[in-house]
Amino acid sequence: MEVSTIKELEKDVDGLLTYEYIANNIGMIDEDIDWLTDNLIKVDGSGQFLVSAARYLNAVDKEHFSATIDKMVSAAIDRDRERAYIGYLLQSLYGDDYLERAEELRLSDNNFRRIYKRLYPKGI
Repeated sequence: MEVSTIKELEKDVDGLLTYEYIANNIGMIDEDIDWLTDNLIKVDGSGQFLVSAARYLNAVDKEHFSATIDKMVSAAIDRDRERAYIGYLLQSLYGDDYLERAEELRLSDNNFRRIYKRLYPKGI
C-alpha cells in the first residue's frame, strides 16, 4: 500500500474505509492483510465492519483467508456486545445447517462456541 493510503486508513473512524479498501482491492491485499485487519480491529468499535469483512473474505476464498477471518471473527465477538452483527456469521461461515451441527461445531471451533454461547446462552 502507498503511504498516502495508509495515512488515510489510519484516520478511519468506524471501519468503513478499511472495509471498503479490502473489498475494492481484494486482488492486491495479500501483503497488507495483516495491517488492514489490525486497523479494522483498532477502529471498529461495534464489530459491524469486522463481521462484514469476515463474511466477504469467506465468500471470496475461505481457505486462503482463514487466519484473517478467524482473527476478525474473534475481534467482532468481543466488540459486538449488543449481538447486533455476530449472528450473521453463523449461516455465512458455518452453513445453513449450523444448528444441526451445533454440538460438533462447538467442540471444534472456538469462535463458533463463543458466538453460539453469546446468542443462545441457555441453548436452543
